[in-house]
Amino acid sequence: MVQQEPAGAPGEAAAAGTAEVRLSRRRWAVVLLFSSYSLCNSFQWIQYGSINNVFTRFYGVSAFAVDWLSMSYMLTYIPLLFPVAWLLDKRGLRLIGLAGSALNALGAWVKLGSLKPHLFPVTVLGQVVCSLAQVFILGMPSHIASVWFGSSEVSTACSIAVFGNQLGIAMGFLVPPVLVPNVEDVEKLAYHISIMFFMTAGMATALFILVVIVFKEKPLHPPSRAQALIQSRPTEEYSYVQSILRLLRNANFLLLMVTYGLNTGCFYALSTLLNRMVIHHYPGEEVNAGRIGLTIVLSGMVGALISGIWLDRTKTYKQTTLVVYIMSLVGMIVYTFTLSLGHLWVVFVTAGMLGFFMTGYLPLGFEFAAELTYPESEGTSSGLLNVSAQVFGIAFTIGEGQIMDGFGTKAGNLFLCSFLFLGTVMTAFIKADLRRQQANLDNEQTKVMPEACTDPIVLEESKL
Repeated sequence: MVQQEPAGAPGEAAAAGTAEVRLSRRRWAVVLLFSSYSLCNSFQWIQYGSINNVFTRFYGVSAFAVDWLSMSYMLTYIPLLFPVAWLLDKRGLRLIGLAGSALNALGAWVKLGSLKPHLFPVTVLGQVVCSLAQVFILGMPSHIASVWFGSSEVSTACSIAVFGNQLGIAMGFLVPPVLVPNVEDVEKLAYHISIMFFMTAGMATALFILVVIVFKEKPLHPPSRAQALIQSRPTEEYSYVQSILRLLRNANFLLLMVTYGLNTGCFYALSTLLNRMVIHHYPGEEVNAGRIGLTIVLSGMVGALISGIWLDRTKTYKQTTLVVYIMSLVGMIVYTFTLSLGHLWVVFVTAGMLGFFMTGYLPLGFEFAAELTYPESEGTSSGLLNVSAQVFGIAFTIGEGQIMDGFGTKAGNLFLCSFLFLGTVMTAFIKADLRRQQANLDNEQTKVMPEACTDPIVLEESKL
């Protein structure tokens, strides 16, 4: 006898259980290429802020106006998240990858038309185009990891995808102070800026061409049981609006969204204002200011990789996230009280400790969100996390900048410490509802015992 099944329940489980799960060799090329053009885009985000004083003098504008070149990335992301996330769900990875890499290259070429002191509006336009590209990039790491990688390597893949963004910020701190020295002659300064802009445009164009050749929608076979279950769901059954509403009713995800925004917003503010902080205490040290930023990001990349490997092996998402958050707070407090001691080597050490945890937290947030919200789209959950980060990033950058102008750098950094403390307390209240891991376990059981497939799937549906 054939018994009729309710839509979206055992039939999907059976389809997922019988689907062939296989890893594609192309997965590493996809994640490394994504990481590369994400690197190029994040480099363009911080290339102005890392030599804020140089661009302030070249264009004859205020330091706050140059800060807005960085904050434009945050501002643009907020209204465009939902349209881009909808495109990701409806049209897939390839279209999003092409749009992101194309806009990134276009913005880089526009900046080459701003090599005169009176052309600041042109450089603003180029930066806005690059900020549009970022909307197609920032929420992608967890989605690429889930679509292309197996359950035992998904957190590591997400860390590698985030790596590119962090390495780009690191290069944005290191390269501009070297390529654009703080010389008095405006013509020479324009020449040095043109070299940086030409190199960036050339790299962005080459990466766009590679994306056209290499980037694919998804592998031929699902890489995990959880992904097979998602792919077995009929397209018409998925409602993007309902998905967002379910996410906003998920209390654990809402807590994570706020805490992620607080931590990442502090990182954005610190990165944007780092040049001003260091130059205030160590005049003429533009190059070392960039190296301190480099230290923050490189140590954070090590932290991100270690945390990704650790999560793949232990699946201790809640515990790891809480520990990293606490250490971010400790690192920020230590950095705050050592910045003004007059010893640059101390600043390098404390900044490295801060970066290891604060920057290392970024992929943790993406992966924890993917666990808490399965089977919702990773692009949507990551996008909401990033909207929170952009909102807090703008608020913290403006707020800390004003506090620094009025009361000094220590007061500005204590302002960030207070919000990191709030985020630590809120993180402690997030429950470890690991739905994606449970789906993988349930589907493994379904594969071995087909007759027992009904209850696990009903349980998963009831959680939503």
